[in-house]
Amino acid sequence: MSSERFYITTPIYYPSNKLHIGHTYTTVAADALARYHRLRGHDTWFLTGTDEHGQKIERAARAAGKEPLEFIDEIVAWIKELWQVLHITYDDFIRTTEPRHERRVQAMFQQLYDQGDIYKAEYEGLYCTQCEAFYTETQLKDGNRCPDHDVPVEKLREESYFFRLSRYADRLLKHIEATPDFIQPASRRNEVISFIQQGLEDLCVSRTSFRWGIPVPFDPKHVIYVWIDALANYATAVGYPDGELYRRFWPADVHLIGKDILRFHAIIWPIILMALGQPLPRQVYGHGWVLLEGGKMSKAKGNVIDPFTLIDKYGVDAVRYFLLREVPFGADGVYSEHALINRTNVDLANDLGNLLSRTTAMIERFAAGRVPERSPEADDAELAGLAGEVVHEVEDHLSRSELSSALTSIWKLVGRANKYIDETAPWNLARSQADRDRLAAVLYNLAETLRLVAVLLTPFMVLAPEKIYAQLGLAAEDPRAGWAVGARWGVLRSGVRVDRGEPLFPRIEDEAGDAAVAPGTGTPVAQPQPELLSIEEFKRLDLRVAEITSAERIAGADKLLTLSLRVGDESRQIVSGIAKHYSPEELVGKRIILVANLKPARIRGVDSAGMLLAASDGDQLALVIPEREIRSGARVK
Repeated sequence: MSSERFYITTPIYYPSNKLHIGHTYTTVAADALARYHRLRGHDTWFLTGTDEHGQKIERAARAAGKEPLEFIDEIVAWIKELWQVLHITYDDFIRTTEPRHERRVQAMFQQLYDQGDIYKAEYEGLYCTQCEAFYTETQLKDGNRCPDHDVPVEKLREESYFFRLSRYADRLLKHIEATPDFIQPASRRNEVISFIQQGLEDLCVSRTSFRWGIPVPFDPKHVIYVWIDALANYATAVGYPDGELYRRFWPADVHLIGKDILRFHAIIWPIILMALGQPLPRQVYGHGWVLLEGGKMSKAKGNVIDPFTLIDKYGVDAVRYFLLREVPFGADGVYSEHALINRTNVDLANDLGNLLSRTTAMIERFAAGRVPERSPEADDAELAGLAGEVVHEVEDHLSRSELSSALTSIWKLVGRANKYIDETAPWNLARSQADRDRLAAVLYNLAETLRLVAVLLTPFMVLAPEKIYAQLGLAAEDPRAGWAVGARWGVLRSGVRVDRGEPLFPRIEDEAGDAAVAPGTGTPVAQPQPELLSIEEFKRLDLRVAEITSAERIAGADKLLTLSLRVGDESRQIVSGIAKHYSPEELVGKRIILVANLKPARIRGVDSAGMLLAASDGDQLALVIPEREIRSGARVK
């Protein structure tokens, strides 16, 4: 992969119907990689678009009582709006009905015919209109159903032109074996090798049974097979064969595709390029699917998830983060609304959001609202060292398109920074004038960690990095320093005034029902217990020291607070009915006693994993707290 330029493509989407959240995964992933390379200063080109020809489109338009282009235009507008809402930063959107594409496809077809790689014959085969592909009986389910769409195939017989795919099989196989990174991940590479070794047949590349397509230039009653037409977009969009963009960016660095269209991109397209005498793309990456718990999303099953609905409900960053973190790149991932909410609440609200909130609050409280002066000799070597390691890990992962692993590395730094607060206890340092220099170093290190995290998150998230910069008091131009400067430790300027704002990621409440609660506490109703307990029964209680890292009121509940806790290395959330006795502000930083092994409950739609201990006397209530400073997570015996 070039260190100076980067050309990435997604499949061009088939606009016979609207896209579901699984479709958006490819484009969000490609956008993250394109953003990263731009941040690195690489000359970057990101292509997406729509594949608008074929029998499927023609039939769908007819069923809607419209002309094909009229039918397509509405859906293309919908797709472009979706990419805008997801903040997709494509450089070009190619439509295969554009003249610039059609004339270049015809030129490709003419060259292949002139040099003897295309010939006329009669074809009879089993054809799936949904995926515009022919299959053998052994490839079909039950001998007559498409393996991808599970719909009956049609038996077609017609005069066609054929491309000599078999002529180039050995040459392609040698290229794959000599270039290990050409097809990734390794499982897809092995799949393609096995398919080629079974023998390739020549490919039918024209149709006469419908008219909605690019005419064969020397025989207009034929239209060019949609998979030749569609695949060619990667080259035609940048001006094949001699346009300025083509000379600048070809061959593509990555064709990012779903695994279901692997053989078209890893066999047919490379062989076409070989026949044309053009360089092959450097890599074809076949990622997995975003599945529902019940299987693959499909319109036929009625189980598609509308991305607009998710974005409107949870926000663009939460949706982008979930897709890129939850799905190990190359493997399948499972979508559920509960998983999305959990990722948002735990990773984004608890870990990242609380780190920002705690840091800016302590700078306001202990440093008059300004980032303290940095003293390089006071840098925490372990924290700064981990930051450097994480930057290198992220670079390494993204060089291999391992998006989920890159985010996992970033969260190592987020988690370490939260633990760093517990270890250094700035509220204790602030009590002693002798510790003021150490306090300043700790606060600077925390703010610098957040700034660095914002840089690292820039490829993945579109709003959160800017919000972090704003709360750290950075000018708009500071985060645009680029990777070479921004991804280094010690860049944050001292003296800038923080601007503590709204929570970065407000916690999401599930829409499930409320759990029963004990009067005045907000905690689950306990089952009656014997008056006397044995020591063995008492030992079943897991009582832990926990630190309250944030506290928020629950809308519509005057007694309830949502408390985020740090219990050793673990983050917890509980709901407690102490809002009439303690304000959220006075709770942050307090250490309390937590019943850590209480069965989780849902209270006013909020997950509660534990219960704090408090004593009550009439209208009075007081928290049970350790008499002395003791580490978070310590067990109460």
